[in-house]
Amino acid sequence: MKISVIPAALVVICALAGCKPAAAPRAVAQPPVPVQVAVAQKLDVPRRISAIGSVQALRTVSVKSQVDGIIAAVHFREGDEVKVGELLVTLDRRPIENSLRIARADLANARAEAAKASTDADRYNALNQQDAISKEQFGLLMTKQETTKAQVQAKEAAVANAELQFGYTQIKAPIAGRTGQLMLHEGALLKANDAAQSIVTINQITPAAVAFSVPEAVLPQIRTAQAAKALSVSVHSRTAGIDRNNGQLDFIDNTVDATTGTILLKAVFPNDDHVLWPGQFLDVATDVGIDVGAIVVPAVAVQTAQTGSQIYVVKPDQTVELRPVEVLRTDGDRMLIAKGVAAGETVVTDGQLRLVPGSKIEAKVLGAESAPKAGKSGKPKSPAPTPVSAAAAPAAKP
Repeated sequence: MKISVIPAALVVICALAGCKPAAAPRAVAQPPVPVQVAVAQKLDVPRRISAIGSVQALRTVSVKSQVDGIIAAVHFREGDEVKVGELLVTLDRRPIENSLRIARADLANARAEAAKASTDADRYNALNQQDAISKEQFGLLMTKQETTKAQVQAKEAAVANAELQFGYTQIKAPIAGRTGQLMLHEGALLKANDAAQSIVTINQITPAAVAFSVPEAVLPQIRTAQAAKALSVSVHSRTAGIDRNNGQLDFIDNTVDATTGTILLKAVFPNDDHVLWPGQFLDVATDVGIDVGAIVVPAVAVQTAQTGSQIYVVKPDQTVELRPVEVLRTDGDRMLIAKGVAAGETVVTDGQLRLVPGSKIEAKVLGAESAPKAGKSGKPKSPAPTPVSAAAAPAAKP
């Protein structure tokens, strides 16, 4: 019988070499996910309706002539501030002055005739009582007396009209405001009430109006706030450096624009410094109330899923929890949360795509790593050299 020695030899070799069974692989710990975070705050947030508006003059008047004439003198400069009744332009007054003289002469003649007719009527009235003249003759005298009185009244009206026309040769400012470009100069012929040509346009810009349109859906909020005297209007412009918060809603149009579904509003602003200029475009904000004690988070923290809005909340152990939230409304780059997050809790604002519920996170401030740190001298430190492992280092030449 042959005895096999090979298995025994293998056992002896394995024992001498210290052979051990293979160990089970260990789970590799995932590193923390770097994210940006913010703290939910409890704030009083105004309910604000935003729109784009344009500045308008509160009143605009195109100055025209009411009589024909040639411009004799201009008494203002383009861009001047004028007051009500201030003289702007004088026309050549000679033609109308002559017409006035003729009217006054006709009035004097009519008054003389009326006086003679009245004297004749009084004298013949005594003869009529004595039956010394015929009734027909006396009737003609009384008729002439009344006719001459009427003629006097007509001539008086003619004189008044001529004086009015004479006064129109001095063109005065109908409103207080700022003059625009002068369209006609000395020597130009003016036509009365010429629809195609005006002398100058005056805009009242103190105060100034801002016109803007809002969706018809917010009209009930605006009317309710206006009735409660809780409405205010502000305008802003970053490019022009305008920031006014003292506007008052002055006008709500009586019709919604069926084409756009919006309604026109106008707010009036004090403008003593003339910062608001007709034609400017501004950002308009209409405050219709305040949400007191609202929970506010950055809008980028809220994600939209099939089930609704959700947000990653950081727990004390630096892991995240995915919570459903109820959004009350959006306010610029912020969102007001009605349910789901409490004040003081930390929420993730950037890096959500790399997270799952329970992920470990590392909160970082945006830009903190890229900015070089300053040393004691105030100069930025040079970056430290990257260590090279022995295996990766190049071998020394012999």
